[in-house]
Amino acid sequence: QVQLVESGGGLVQAGESLRLSCTSSSPTFSRYSMSWFRQAPGKVREFVASIMWNAMRTDYADSVKGRFTISRDNANNTVYLQMNSLKPEDTAVYICNQDRNPFGVPHPSGRGTWGQGTQVTVSS
Repeated sequence: QVQLVESGGGLVQAGESLRLSCTSSSPTFSRYSMSWFRQAPGKVREFVASIMWNAMRTDYADSVKGRFTISRDNANNTVYLQMNSLKPEDTAVYICNQDRNPFGVPHPSGRGTWGQGTQVTVSS
């Protein structure tokens, strides 16, 4: 029943930045941990970043540490992914995930509800 809608993707050059947004329809959004995943053509979906429901813990894939920042705005039911210093290998569909249980720990494999994704393309 929960619906997630991503936005903010686009085409950028290497070294530039993008900010992705994911908005949840859940009336209790603040209770849920959120994650970002990405999937490139021909590749398996991979974990990118997560933020705990209380925002006291964040986790990142090694490939994006120091470049990406996940945050959340509970007033707007939105989780963000700020992506700086983008590289061509960051090119993928970025997909938002809301954990299936409230007050849970973010799951690196993804649980609960998935969005439809937003395309990020980084040219060299």
